[in-house]
Amino acid sequence: MRQEPGHWEGDLIAGAKNTHVATLVERRSRWTMLVKLDGKDAASATAALVAALSKLPRTSLKTLTWDRGTELARHREVTERTGTKVYFCDPKSPWQRGTNENTNGLVRQYLPKGARLDALSQADLDAIAERLNHRPRKVLAYATPFDIHCALLP
Repeated sequence: MRQEPGHWEGDLIAGAKNTHVATLVERRSRWTMLVKLDGKDAASATAALVAALSKLPRTSLKTLTWDRGTELARHREVTERTGTKVYFCDPKSPWQRGTNENTNGLVRQYLPKGARLDALSQADLDAIAERLNHRPRKVLAYATPFDIHCALLP
């Protein structure tokens, strides 16, 4: 699946005072999106993810692989509203979302553990994602996710 664009991995990054940000990473290009959440509950996460994924062309949305958190309990709604099939990892198997786990490590350079994530606006998160998407990656032969993402667009 890594050769075919449109397969995404997602997770939540936790901050202080029960604050969270969703991370979405496209497996082929490593294109990263950070999504502001109003809460960790299923309704808030679903609304935020649908809004973020709806900004992408439908051809760029084939699958989303998530961990087993309750924040995606309304995954059928995500599928219905975006056309993206949602899959879940096996319990205690973070390597099944390895691209996302590695990206979360990069995101932590900007959003350290213990930070209040609710203080950040979506514009702040977009700026961080922009920096990550223009950062060369060894796994991409030192191209950037932006380079790969643009090359994959029709």
